[in-house]
Amino acid sequence: MRLVISIGIVVLTGTGGDICVTHAMKRIGEVTSFRPAVVLPMLAKAFRHASMCMGIALMAVAFFSLLALLSWADASLVVPATALSYVAGAFGAKFILREKIDPVRWAGVVLVCAGVAILSLS
Repeated sequence: MRLVISIGIVVLTGTGGDICVTHAMKRIGEVTSFRPAVVLPMLAKAFRHASMCMGIALMAVAFFSLLALLSWADASLVVPATALSYVAGAFGAKFILREKIDPVRWAGVVLVCAGVAILSLS
């Protein structure tokens, strides 16, 4: 049970972080250049959004939770199981960010679920 809860924490916090950062970047706008004169003001603008700070915090929780998980569980189970973040990301994009997800992407989500299910049989 500890393994399932830990994988859930990694998947949900990582995906939550991705969604928060995406939300902030959509509000800020497209990065058009990587010159310091353009990037630095954009970074300053990004960190004024609460969703950016929340996203980074969630990603940090996901990373350190993954490190803890890998310290006591097999990487051959943990790493593929965290692929469920693709599933959570698709649902988050659809229902939180209101993105249109085409059928091919949903087919990919189903394939990821099938792969994780096969993995969990061992």
